[in-house]
Amino acid sequence: MRRLSCLLGLCGVLSIMPARAAPLPHTVQAVASFTVLADVVAHVGGTHVHVTSLVPPDGDPHEFEPSPDDARQLRQADIVFMSGEGLESWFSRLAHAAGYHGTPVIVSNGISIYTPPGLQQAETDPHVWNSVPNVIIWTNNIRDALIAIDPADADSFRASAAAYVTQLRALDRDIRDRIATIPADRRRILTSHDAFGYFGRTYGLTFMAPQGLSTETEASAGDIAALIRQIRQTGVTTYFMENAADPRMVQQVARATGTRPGGELYAEALSPPGGPAPDYIAMMRHNTDLMVTAMQGTR
Repeated sequence: MRRLSCLLGLCGVLSIMPARAAPLPHTVQAVASFTVLADVVAHVGGTHVHVTSLVPPDGDPHEFEPSPDDARQLRQADIVFMSGEGLESWFSRLAHAAGYHGTPVIVSNGISIYTPPGLQQAETDPHVWNSVPNVIIWTNNIRDALIAIDPADADSFRASAAAYVTQLRALDRDIRDRIATIPADRRRILTSHDAFGYFGRTYGLTFMAPQGLSTETEASAGDIAALIRQIRQTGVTTYFMENAADPRMVQQVARATGTRPGGELYAEALSPPGGPAPDYIAMMRHNTDLMVTAMQGTR
């Protein structure tokens, strides 16, 4: 009887002891080159992924200067995402400084690349995210890359990607419906640099800009004179700043043509939290609202 009591007592003790804790789930440490891409990665990764953007909010991904902290982030990353198509020209310098020998995921693979009229084939437009269908391709590429590195959470990545694609398709329909209200001969926009080629191709707008595809380029006096003539001929009345671009050149064109300011577009960088474009979908809605208002001539 005493032996039985001891056994029962031992069983009681074991019943109240905590079971051996299961290993904590691993959070994938992801680095994205700039804020727009980081936001899409975060939507697909959900709670299983922690995302760091190298270029900060309101930062210019063309002229970004990496810091030692960026090198540290790159060394610690499980996976690195880039848009590609020449946008991140600084990445090779950062990778060398960080001793990074991995292969970044290029999320724009599979996108039909746009080359503006008059440019050589090598001068492709890197601003693919300004067309929502392209970001659907991004989303699927990000999903597949995360599944490859973290197959245990594959179902979560698939579900998150599918939910986000549903939101993106609704956004795409809304933009098309908004633009459809504008007569075709009024669908012209003046911006700082040529960052909206994909938006124009997808949604049927013409964009004019004194600078080329990169904010690192300088427009010649002849380019600016030709743009001023074009604006006068087409009757564009509104110009837009960009949050990450130098406004002086577009202001020069505006003074020469009498166009008036229409607000600030977010072409290649999100705003900080609390701003008008804290995430990709908000950015696209903000830009579309400003453009439609300008083209309606209500300013």
